[in-house]
Amino acid sequence: MTTAIALTIAGSDSGGGAGIQADLKTFSALGCYGASVITALTAQNTRTVTMIEPASPAMIAAQMAAVFDDLDIRAVKLGMLGDARAIATVAEGLRGRDLPLVLDPVMVAKSGDTLLPDDAIATLRDLLLPRATLLTPNLPEAARLLDTTPATTEAQMAEQGAALRALGPRAVLMKGGHAAGPVCTDLLVTAAGITRLTAPRLPTRNTHGTGCTLSAAIAAGLARGLDLPEAVALAHGYLQRAIAAADGLRVGSGHGPVHHFHAVWPHV
Repeated sequence: MTTAIALTIAGSDSGGGAGIQADLKTFSALGCYGASVITALTAQNTRTVTMIEPASPAMIAAQMAAVFDDLDIRAVKLGMLGDARAIATVAEGLRGRDLPLVLDPVMVAKSGDTLLPDDAIATLRDLLLPRATLLTPNLPEAARLLDTTPATTEAQMAEQGAALRALGPRAVLMKGGHAAGPVCTDLLVTAAGITRLTAPRLPTRNTHGTGCTLSAAIAAGLARGLDLPEAVALAHGYLQRAIAAADGLRVGSGHGPVHHFHAVWPHV
């Protein structure tokens, strides 16, 4: 047997709850070896982002070349890319590589800080959406990619998911966590139709890194050889358990992280 290896290309979160750190924790929790390419450094905690310093395109390209030259990467997750130059560099580094790609279009941190400027949206849409196996936007991100208002109904979510699929990705997972109501509904939009995934909305403020964690969990499933619906179902269940156990961590005074290792750490 060979080790399943997943690669995350994203920004670093110094608070450990999102970004590269959340992705690597998720990969490990789900039985994958995790490799990483860091696109930006952020100075952040559970309350705020105080500084962002992007990696140079040359450094991003060098990291990608080093990882792909030596490791048998089975799936790639893209998170915070930072700016148009980074997006173009990542797209070039992925050229010719036939790998499952989960694209989480990270635009705004949980604290509300902007992580992707407006002038980079078109570059992301043009260069990376057509390459994606799965696009995983939340409702504000989907609206921003389509230059419209966020969906407020499942019908609108389905319409926007179909519109995003028309831009190139093989499938779109419309995440409904930003919607109102006691139940969170995600819609997996594929060529075969729409699959609903639901979960009760849990009463916690500790949801930092949920988007990163979900997309990384899907990439882990794909790296392990699951098909897309199986990988999405695995990730959906894993994230719900991580959210349910989040309050036990008691990390920070703002939006704390989910509990990536809920299955192995004792609950407190």
